[in-house]
Amino acid sequence: MKIRDEKLEQIIHWAEENPDVRAVLLTSSLVNPYAPVDDLSDLDIELVFNDMKVYESDKTWINTFGKPISMIEEDETFFDGKHAMKMVLYEDHVKVDFKLYQKSEFLKEIQAETLPEDWDVGYKVLVDKDHLTQDMKPATYQSIMIQKPSEQRFQQLINDFWWDTTYVAKCLKRDEIFYAKFMSENVIRTDYLVPLLEWYIASKNGWNITTNKHGRLFKKYLSPELWEKVEATFSGSDIEQNWIALFAYADLIHELGTDLAAKINSTYPIEVENNIRKYLNEVRSQS
Repeated sequence: MKIRDEKLEQIIHWAEENPDVRAVLLTSSLVNPYAPVDDLSDLDIELVFNDMKVYESDKTWINTFGKPISMIEEDETFFDGKHAMKMVLYEDHVKVDFKLYQKSEFLKEIQAETLPEDWDVGYKVLVDKDHLTQDMKPATYQSIMIQKPSEQRFQQLINDFWWDTTYVAKCLKRDEIFYAKFMSENVIRTDYLVPLLEWYIASKNGWNITTNKHGRLFKKYLSPELWEKVEATFSGSDIEQNWIALFAYADLIHELGTDLAAKINSTYPIEVENNIRKYLNEVRSQS
């Protein structure tokens, strides 16, 4: 993306000419070989200062790179004194997440036994006036790889899924769509379906793969048939559509769960499923 590249060059030039800036790093998706990148991808910039406080309190330097139309600021207290953040969306649609470091805190991060996750997913040194980064460990990318679940973790997830479907059923029967959506989307999808899909995909790829944040790459790694089953779990505000989606969840969890149970030498709790399915059908059919 030409505009984003130009903005990155602006930031580098500004940092090179500014004696307060001692180092600049590019992190996240643009330097992560496993991340999807397109014209909407952000610039994630780490700035190391002799005196970070000045740039944390004074925001005028942000305007050097364009006209901001929105900004979120998080001071160092939010990050236990390690750094501060200024996340800026510019008028030209480029979003830049600036992470501000005090030089001393930056060096502590470098000297840590393991790389912070922000660096382990990939980094590129753009400016280093004092050779601060010469001892930085290389990125391993392991922090973003999907980990094989323990049997206990797997069993807990499956049992929790079936338990929480009962809340969805009761909400749908009561015509309480807000609570039903909270349980089906915030809890069931996020806490149960997403990790189960991650494990399923990883199990077919030697447990050495990432699907990026919150399933961004699920569609890429699932068969068209399985993806269609995932899509069936989404629904609108109609109560009947939500009942259909709930049972689509149930069918999908059964398919993924029984497949994974065999692969990790566990057992699938079919009796629990049968009992909860009976309950769901009975609640749905109540007059």
